[in-house]
Amino acid sequence: MSSRTLTTPARLLRYCFHKPRRVFYVDPVRLYYGSPQVVTGSAVRTVDLRSDTVTKPGAAMRRAMSEAEVGDDVFGEDPTVNELQKIAADMFGMEAALYVPTGTMSNLIAVMVHCRERGDEMIVGDLSHMYVYEQGGSAQLAGVHSAAVTTLSDGTFDLDQLISKIRHGYPDPHYPRSRLVCVENTHNIQGGRVLPLSFLQELRSVADNFGLTVHMDGARVMNAAVALGVQPSAIIQHCHSVSVCLSKGLGAPVGTMLGGSKDFIQRAVRARKALGGGMRQSGVLAAAGKIALSDMIGRLEEDHRNAKSFAQALLQCDPPMYQVDLTTVQSNILRFRLRDAHMSPAEFCERMAGVDEEEVKALGQGVQVLMFPHVGGTVRAVWHLGISEEDTQLAIQKAHFVAHQHKLKSTRAA
Repeated sequence: MSSRTLTTPARLLRYCFHKPRRVFYVDPVRLYYGSPQVVTGSAVRTVDLRSDTVTKPGAAMRRAMSEAEVGDDVFGEDPTVNELQKIAADMFGMEAALYVPTGTMSNLIAVMVHCRERGDEMIVGDLSHMYVYEQGGSAQLAGVHSAAVTTLSDGTFDLDQLISKIRHGYPDPHYPRSRLVCVENTHNIQGGRVLPLSFLQELRSVADNFGLTVHMDGARVMNAAVALGVQPSAIIQHCHSVSVCLSKGLGAPVGTMLGGSKDFIQRAVRARKALGGGMRQSGVLAAAGKIALSDMIGRLEEDHRNAKSFAQALLQCDPPMYQVDLTTVQSNILRFRLRDAHMSPAEFCERMAGVDEEEVKALGQGVQVLMFPHVGGTVRAVWHLGISEEDTQLAIQKAHFVAHQHKLKSTRAA
């Protein structure tokens, strides 16, 4: 029987019996979070490199939260929130700022304010967090269409391609209206890459020329500022709005700051309320945000240094098992590859997270290192305030141990 004469049930049955094994591979872009089994015991040390979102507030931050002066923020009467918003606006070099529960909500609010009519369009990178990881909220909740440009390895995109995506001739009934361009800094999927200031300047020039606004998903823009050795405002000045997370490397338990013009923030307050983000005595949380912006930015350099130390150690591993491009290690996120195709990123992460008696005997203790399989057959590791230089050295030892054990196993099999 030819394939043309097969019925639909027959096609499905044939597919089930003859599909290639690789069909079971799940792209980590679509499977962002996992639940590794945590190993317990007095001889086990856990080094959690899954994300900088796993940070916990320290003693000073908790004390500030417990002592915060509060009021009703929906009425604009929470003094701690108001102070945090003033601090953020000054730091960003913008007229105003708004405290928002999450980065995803903050980005969505920006889209809603910049794109005021259903059917408007924003242009985003095809590997951006807003396009991949935020559930299509711009379309789902705001009625805003997304056009994607190709994300380059450094987190930027080609400006000529951007220009080709801009719709002209509005109100032609066939097309949405181009309103907004979004960038991400640092770029998550591309391994914490820092966008060059020259790119941002040229992007703003293009946007102004075509009447578009620019929003920056600056969840880790403080990492970018530290990496470049500039003030955050030197980066943000090229954008009309910015979203800055307090709950990643800056260590606050909750919160994102949305910055923009006074008119933009007035509209953002309404959008925040519609999305359920209007909180009441939120000064308890905003107090942690104040500590994040005043005390935690400078220490991001430590995370960058530890990430680079780990990357360099992977290249020095004997046997050589890891591939790393050190020029891409610019902040606290590291992506690397495995040289041996017989060990998948998922298997490697499982091995790094596991502890056995042989490891305890060889290293003197068990070290559980948590990482994620990531895009394009890579592994991702993220440094944060919960990871010390000692933790980094333990993770290096574990990576070298896994490479050594894998070589022994491959030799025996051969």
